[in-house]
Amino acid sequence: MTVLHSAPATAEQHRLLLKPRFDRVEAVFRWKLGRHGFARWTRPNGGYFVSLEVLPGTATKVVELAAKAGVIFASPGSCFPYGIDFADSQLRIAPSMLELEQLDWALAVIATCVIKAVCSALKALPPA
Repeated sequence: MTVLHSAPATAEQHRLLLKPRFDRVEAVFRWKLGRHGFARWTRPNGGYFVSLEVLPGTATKVVELAAKAGVIFASPGSCFPYGIDFADSQLRIAPSMLELEQLDWALAVIATCVIKAVCSALKALPPA
């Protein structure tokens, strides 16, 4: 079998391996963030990353808070050219990096940090 003929089989193996991880991302983020309306995320149909869009101006804070809790992930804006996200709203998550149990914990931490960062940002706004 040539490499070209085995590529679809390999891609299917990757899909089967990653599907439970992407399902966990969807479940945890929908449960923790879905009802609030200040975050949205991609549901990849291939690839290795989930993009998480948070309230503008809070992505850096989310990463800082998560790091304090022991969750490290890509720098804010890493999916942009030169890593610059002028809105400070994009995060990139690689669910393939952890075992499922660790992933559940990390996703819950990330979601909690999103909520905390957004609450802090909204609290800092002047009264209407």
